Amino acid sequence: MKQYDYVIVGAGSAGCVLANRLSEKPGISVAVIEAGPSSDSWKVDMPSALLYTMHDPNFNWKYYSEPEPYLNNRKIFCPRGKMIGGCSSHNGMVHVRGHAQDFNRWAQKGLAKWSYNHVLPYFKKLETWSGGENEYRGGDGPLQVSKSKINEKFPLYQAVIEAAKEAGYPYTEDPNGFMQEGFCTYDLTIKDGKRCGIGKAYLNEALKRKNVDIFMQSQVQKIILEDKVAKGIEVTIKGKKEKIFAGKEVLISCGAINSPKLLQLSGIGDAKDLQQVGIQVIHNLPGVGKNLQDHLEIYVQHECKKPVTLYGLFNNPFKKLYHGVQWFLFKKGLLTHSHLELGGFVRSSTHFDHPNIQFHFFPSLVINHGLQNPDKHAFQFHASPNRPTSRGWVKLRTSNPNDLPKIQFNYLQHAEDIEAFRACVRLSREIIAQPAMDPYRGKEIQPGESVIEDEHIDAFVRQAVESAYHPCGTCKMGARSDSMAVVDSDARVIGIDGLRVVDSSVFPTIPNGNLNAPTIMLAERASDLIKGIVPLKPSRVEVKRPDGWAHSQRSNSPVREVS
Repeated sequence: MKQYDYVIVGAGSAGCVLANRLSEKPGISVAVIEAGPSSDSWKVDMPSALLYTMHDPNFNWKYYSEPEPYLNNRKIFCPRGKMIGGCSSHNGMVHVRGHAQDFNRWAQKGLAKWSYNHVLPYFKKLETWSGGENEYRGGDGPLQVSKSKINEKFPLYQAVIEAAKEAGYPYTEDPNGFMQEGFCTYDLTIKDGKRCGIGKAYLNEALKRKNVDIFMQSQVQKIILEDKVAKGIEVTIKGKKEKIFAGKEVLISCGAINSPKLLQLSGIGDAKDLQQVGIQVIHNLPGVGKNLQDHLEIYVQHECKKPVTLYGLFNNPFKKLYHGVQWFLFKKGLLTHSHLELGGFVRSSTHFDHPNIQFHFFPSLVINHGLQNPDKHAFQFHASPNRPTSRGWVKLRTSNPNDLPKIQFNYLQHAEDIEAFRACVRLSREIIAQPAMDPYRGKEIQPGESVIEDEHIDAFVRQAVESAYHPCGTCKMGARSDSMAVVDSDARVIGIDGLRVVDSSVFPTIPNGNLNAPTIMLAERASDLIKGIVPLKPSRVEVKRPDGWAHSQRSNSPVREVS
């Protein structure tokens, strides 16, 4: 039997932060339990190698959804990190906080202390930004965040920025600061040519302390509960079942899929769901596993008339060797980039008071999640509606902890979601059609030039759309009066003492952008709540939106709707 003050289940982005912050006090003992291995691998460190670990079952859970009824019954790939650092060890390294209104919406749902002004100090606390500290950005945090300069090196990126301006969109210098709206080069978690994952940024520092133990490749079976109090966990370590007890709290940081799974295995969840798989109901909490959200994205692909894409890297073994040597010996060159470094946030209509669509530009083709290499010079726009209305669920398949859960997103269940994708396709085409893209724009590969009418776009979307890998919301944070809330505003599981969930599963609604930055922020703020110290003082800053955007269009009819 082992005992610690805090037992953290999951060494992903949130768990690594908790381990670091809680162990800052020497007298506090912390155990970290991780199902996967170490992330010390060149496949993790090399920014361009992110697809290696995404498809490696040693580093990834490689989940798939159940057949999605509104996507022609396709099963959608849902990769989740299974190693130190979790998804931060295989993601695209794009650092996006979300829009201020995302967090203000949380506040409006009974979570007053999660407003933008309350969370901004924690976004600042977590980072050292290459642009230097200011009222929006941090200057001495654990995570190295740098603004991409890839558009200074590659003409195709420069052309996209100019095309966006020609289509009437502003350029924003800092989408994580004064103004999210507009096109931009993204912030990246890359340092000295290598991925700066959360394991390296936070956990490595914690492991230098004598009060932290980590158990890797250890599968937690369930939470030990006595009279609705969390006492510890049952876990398999090197094939041996053990119990690890928590003197203060058990902290669940397993992510949007595995956190509700563990609660359900422990008898916490919707009673009907638990009874169906033979789990004894300890606490009926209907919201567990519900409220599942994700960002879907569509790829608008074009042939490129000039050899300025990544195709030359993929199809030429000598170039692969050259760039590989550059990275392995000097941490320089093409492989120091994720290449998902340019994009933007836009409104498809004046109906929206802040961006509802996000773009990523990629100078090649992504085919079957990167498993198939392109056969020509080409590029693509990733376009994603960032505030989906459809909701799904995560449920146990069986009572066996080793069995994969059932995942149903219900993507595009509601009409407004498919309507948003029509805008994604048309706005992408509008940008690509601008004069700045004339030297590069070749034939449209997909959807294809014949796909024009709503019904044809809808059919294409349902057949081709894929996840952007941003699941969240399955252990929703909310007011205790909310019958579907799983945790309260302090991340405490409602109805169970000594138990919290701290990860993206507690997001009540999905933020406007990539999820890694808000997950780290959440864990930073939760750490202060767990330690019982006064949270950082709220900020008071202005968040700008561009004036007159609806009328700054190119001369012919804009695609964006003006109400």
